[in-house]
Amino acid sequence: MNIPNVISLTRLLAVPVVLYLILDGAYGAAFALFVVAGASDAVDGYLAKRLDQSSRIGALLDPLADKALLVGVFIVLGIRGVVPEWLVFLVVSRDFLIIGGGLLALITQHDYRARPLMISKVNTALQILLAAVALGALALHLDPGLLKTALVYIVAASTVASGASYLIAWAGETSRAEGAG
Repeated sequence: MNIPNVISLTRLLAVPVVLYLILDGAYGAAFALFVVAGASDAVDGYLAKRLDQSSRIGALLDPLADKALLVGVFIVLGIRGVVPEWLVFLVVSRDFLIIGGGLLALITQHDYRARPLMISKVNTALQILLAAVALGALALHLDPGLLKTALVYIVAASTVASGASYLIAWAGETSRAEGAG
């Protein structure tokens, strides 16, 4: 297992710890571990490219770790009333849509390779930012006020745009595949 994959696996293993810390009210520790886990997402991708260590397992492990971390944190923050439940529903629904669509594409297209869209990368970064602001505010006993409110709506818009972009991309690929067949 290469270095980027170890980083992704470590992020995945950190998920239950972060969720436990939030539920336990240990917001400072949860915030610190979340920030490290979020930053590791950029580090593993950078190292995979820089060290030429991209791998098929890494292409699956990295987004799995991202989804587990963000979906888990959003669900727990929703349970705690820190982010609106409707936003949790959007975030979770989009990820189920992407995972389901990816699995369907793998089953129906033998040469399918998942390619993250730029809007998806932006959406992930915005979700990490919102979760970090929410956790940081809890940890530091601050009122994030309008910043958190604005981020909630920006994340909602990017989540919808990302989900719609994947649907459009898959529809185009399906049409091309049917036209070729």
